[in-house]
Amino acid sequence: QVQLVESGGGLVQAGGSLRLSCAASGSIFSINAMGWYRQASGNQRELVAAITSGGSTNYADSVKGRFTISIDNAKNTVFLQMNSLKPEDTAVYYCNAQSVWLLGGTHPDDFWGQGTQVTVSS
Repeated sequence: QVQLVESGGGLVQAGGSLRLSCAASGSIFSINAMGWYRQASGNQRELVAAITSGGSTNYADSVKGRFTISIDNAKNTVFLQMNSLKPEDTAVYYCNAQSVWLLGGTHPDDFWGQGTQVTVSS
């Protein structure tokens, strides 16, 4: 199977920056896209940003101009640079790997990380 290990969360003051990383490991043949979702207390999980292996990106309107997603295909690792953080960015951030083909696999699957807490104080 596939393991997604996230790092980089923490506590930061409003206006500060954090960089999240997520490394996928396992018997991976290819990954179509990776992304970050977040879930604040009492809210549904929402897309923050996603990137395809070809480099196409998609951002939530609320983070455009502040967050940047990037990918290292060779290392199956996705990054999320978060600048100008706001208290409303506080949430658990989850890494997602989409349409993952495993070696010898017959169909693609999606995988999720365990989540990392980001807390922005005002």
